[in-house]
Amino acid sequence: MLETVDLCISERLTGVTTALQPGTITAICGPNGAGKSTLLSALAGLLPADEGKVLLDSAPLSAMPPRERARAIGYLPQSGEVAWDVSVANLVALGRLPHGDAGKFAVASALAATAMSDFAARPMSTLSGGEKARALLARVLAGEPRWILADEPLAALDLAHQIGLLKVLRAQADSGVGVVLVVHDLALAMNYADRVLVLDEGRLKADSAPEEALSLDIINDVWGVKARWLGEPGQRALTTIE
Repeated sequence: MLETVDLCISERLTGVTTALQPGTITAICGPNGAGKSTLLSALAGLLPADEGKVLLDSAPLSAMPPRERARAIGYLPQSGEVAWDVSVANLVALGRLPHGDAGKFAVASALAATAMSDFAARPMSTLSGGEKARALLARVLAGEPRWILADEPLAALDLAHQIGLLKVLRAQADSGVGVVLVVHDLALAMNYADRVLVLDEGRLKADSAPEEALSLDIINDVWGVKARWLGEPGQRALTTIE
């Protein structure tokens, strides 16, 4: 379990308490500036808490050795910068650094899962934005973490690759991995997440199943938009009301 207890980060998060379960997909939603990326970074152990704590399997995340934490948690930032123009295969292999081995099978599996096997020899500088996003996710998958934390991983992808990536993440969750995503598209959160956290001005406004967390009342209260859901469960679309 990955959890926060009364987590406060100055001017960004206030009293956030939640307990995330492995084997599920959790979407973090909210308006711009709500604290979504801050919460994800704190869950990854990258931002210290001013108050409260982050726990992994009941132990303080801040007390874990960095290598152990890196083996447990794979983090994909919003803007993944690549410092050197390495090949896709070499970039993905960097995901094995916390394990201290080449992990050739894990690297090949990660490339296949993200549909990047045919790009393995390509330099990163030759990839499109969507291809780069998939390569960076493959690096996370190659580390075989128990938790995958991804900040807007769908933003640079076209519809087909969004769906493909969500299927990859669902497979990870079904295998027991905890998946936590920052998502702006509320319909994607509604249709693909098992649970949704809604943040507003650094506070947790909802923490429940998508149907409850993304109710029309909450959408109106948090986003200031009158809307309605269309379609059947798993195929919902959101439309605004004039």
